[in-house]
Amino acid sequence: MAAPYEQLIDATILHLQELKARGTRFVPVASETLATLLQQPERSAVPAPPAIPAPRQPAPVAPPVPIHPPPASRAPAVLSLEATAKAAAMNELRERARVCVKCPHLVSTRQQVVFGVGSIEAELMLVGEAPGADEDAQGEPFVGAAGQLLTRILLTAGLSRETVYIANILKCRPDTPDKTSGNRKPTSAEMETCIPYLHEQIDLIQPKILMALGGTAVEGLLGSVGGITRLRGQWQTYRGIPLMPTFHPAYLLRNQSPAEKRKVWEDMLQVMEKLGLPISEKQRSFFLTK
Repeated sequence: MAAPYEQLIDATILHLQELKARGTRFVPVASETLATLLQQPERSAVPAPPAIPAPRQPAPVAPPVPIHPPPASRAPAVLSLEATAKAAAMNELRERARVCVKCPHLVSTRQQVVFGVGSIEAELMLVGEAPGADEDAQGEPFVGAAGQLLTRILLTAGLSRETVYIANILKCRPDTPDKTSGNRKPTSAEMETCIPYLHEQIDLIQPKILMALGGTAVEGLLGSVGGITRLRGQWQTYRGIPLMPTFHPAYLLRNQSPAEKRKVWEDMLQVMEKLGLPISEKQRSFFLTK
């Protein structure tokens, strides 16, 4: 790698460390800058040594080019640079969402923008409709009672909040001016205004599977294509990615029937199979009535 390029990387790292020490959490990075960083640096030209006269002799035969992988130290550098660029792009997107004022009525009542949580390398991305009061207070999706149930479902499937990515179509809690508690369904206009942030999240993460949690999430993603009762358990496609609609965890809190819990679990089993996760006989038999 060319020395000037190495010096640029070292200087960039040092600058970022100084910003971190001063309390800076996010650094906006232009897409053009990311594209430039991902380009392979050109090797600097090395002056040819002066020619030395030599006796005339037959042209040498070029030796065979050895077939072997490049030095192990180079491949991780490229992967690390790509991962860094991906994380920087997600942080830049988070910052744009954090200061969004496209919906003034939501801006005036929100406590925090609830962007998303989990791994940006996740194979499974779960999409809900909008933050509730608990999420608005903590700045993280699915942390209330429904979120706790979702966490247990993930753990039962051998997953976790750290290995998947969880987000909502709406990043702000829908305002409820006529009441002091409870939640309301996001409007179509609100979802259309906010969903570009979700699109960018999906495009950056590139999950293998999407799960839509509840009828409103399905409506926000697919439009009015039928109720969740008809669509759940039936594979759909969104932005070229397999999408599994299922009931919202809040529905299971209201309906404790083992038969309804089994429906959600069957949807999760389909997701596990498509992800290639191991499924035990015990897992397959959960919530089956004798």
